[in-house]
Amino acid sequence: MVPGGVGDLGVRRGSGSGWSLFPWLVAGSQAVGLACVVLTGVWMGHYRGGYAWDGSSSQFNLHPLCMVLGLVFLYGDAILVFRVFHNEEKKKVKVLHAIIHLLALIISIVGIVAVFEYHKTFKIPDMYSLHSWCGMATLIFFCVQWVMGLLFFLLPGMLSWLRAWYLPLHVFFGLVLLVMAVGTALLGITEKLLFTIMPTYSKFDPEGVLANMLGVLLLCFGVLVGYVVTRDEYRRPPNPEEEALSVHFKTLTEGGSPTSP
Repeated sequence: MVPGGVGDLGVRRGSGSGWSLFPWLVAGSQAVGLACVVLTGVWMGHYRGGYAWDGSSSQFNLHPLCMVLGLVFLYGDAILVFRVFHNEEKKKVKVLHAIIHLLALIISIVGIVAVFEYHKTFKIPDMYSLHSWCGMATLIFFCVQWVMGLLFFLLPGMLSWLRAWYLPLHVFFGLVLLVMAVGTALLGITEKLLFTIMPTYSKFDPEGVLANMLGVLLLCFGVLVGYVVTRDEYRRPPNPEEEALSVHFKTLTEGGSPTSP
C-alpha cells in the first residue's frame, strides 16, 4: 500500500510533523494488518488442524482466515487508497477502491459459505450467537455500501448534487463498517476460544495467548486506519471538478450563489 512516491508527497504537502508521520502510519498499518492475517493463519493451521473444503472443522478454519483477510485487512486497505495515492487520477483511484472492496467481498463470502457448510455437516444451529448476528449485519451492510458506491461514483448518469450529498454518508458509513468488522472479529475470537479451550484458557494456554495477541493487533489495525483517514492533513486535495461539485451542492442546499464565500 505504500507507493514509491510517498517521499515526494511529503515534499509536496509540506514538511510538518503531522505529514512526516504519514508514511510511517501507513507502513505500520500494513505491517499490523499482515500480522493479523499471518497470526490467523498460524492459529487455524497450527492449533486447529489446517484447512480443507470437506465440511469438517478444517473447512471451518477458512472462515476466520477469510474474514480477517477480507472484511478487515483488504477492507481497511480499500479505505486507505484515497489517502495513499494522492498523485493518481481520481477516477483510477476510485476503480482501485472498488476492486479491492470487491475482492474483500468475494473472500468474505467464501468465509461465510465455509462456516455454514460446516454447521450443516455437524447439524450445528446457525445465527444464534451475537458474533453471527454482528457478522451477518456487517456483510449485508458491506454489500449495500459497495453497491451504493458503484451507483453514485462509478456508473455514469448520477446527478452531481446527489453525489455531493451522498459522499459524506459514504465516508461515514465506511468507517462504521470498519468498526463493525473489527468488533465482530473480536467477538469471534472470544467465542472460538471459549468453545475450544475453555478449561485451559485461564491458564495462559499458548493458543489463547496467540489469539489474544491477534485481537490486540486487529484493534491496532482499526485504530491506525481510522486515524489516517480522519486526519484533515492526510486528505486528498480536491481537484477542480470536486471543488465545482462542492460549490454546486452548497448553492442548492444553502441558497447561495457559486461565487458566495
